[in-house]
Amino acid sequence: MTQGLESRAFDKKIIDVVIPAFNEENAVGHVIDDLPHSIIRQIVVCDNGSSDDTAEAAKSRGAQVVTEHRKGYGQACLKALEFIASSDPDPDYIVFLDADYSDFPEELPNLVMPLIESSADLVIGSRVLGKTEKGALTIPQQFGNRLATYLIRHLFHVSFTDLGPFRAVRYSSLKKMNMQDTNYGWTVEMQIKAAQLGLSCKEIPVSYRKRIGVSKVSGTVRGVLGAGTKILALIFWYGIMKRK
Repeated sequence: MTQGLESRAFDKKIIDVVIPAFNEENAVGHVIDDLPHSIIRQIVVCDNGSSDDTAEAAKSRGAQVVTEHRKGYGQACLKALEFIASSDPDPDYIVFLDADYSDFPEELPNLVMPLIESSADLVIGSRVLGKTEKGALTIPQQFGNRLATYLIRHLFHVSFTDLGPFRAVRYSSLKKMNMQDTNYGWTVEMQIKAAQLGLSCKEIPVSYRKRIGVSKVSGTVRGVLGAGTKILALIFWYGIMKRK
């Protein structure tokens, strides 16, 4: 697709970007710089109680910065969405990605295009299907992804290969999901609720590299166990609730 055709496809579409961030002063600026600004209305970074200069780094790159002192990935996403809900008009699409520069922000148009073409309501950037730098996905992450997506497929009859954080969703669909999770279960909750609502879901390959800094989840035993337990608990909870 040529650049001209791509630009016309995004005409009059309002895209907002959500970046939850905790102690990412060395990475968040790179994320913001690499985003395709010409097709984005606003970039909302939620500083999740950082002890470094994450907020200042994001502001210096032109991002809207909100602060959420209650810790949790989902909590930060909810705070950013609260800010977006006050924007006028509503966005057409929301894109989520991490602040650690493990994703490739320039691939954003690829995630949004299926929404524009009306072939999907939720698009997951799959690191499994894409090109992943060696060591970027830890063994616990790989195992957790396989187990979680296997359970989702059998309990909710929707096939995914990844719970990747880089994703795009139709804003009207996101509001229907009524997202609630405040920490590790945010991504899996979104995918389960999309399945329950009968939304059209699609995966596209995305690139993935080693993050800048140490992961708060995969980089610690506590993070790995906490994330794994929460994700599995959510899958089983919604699986049981679905049958009632």
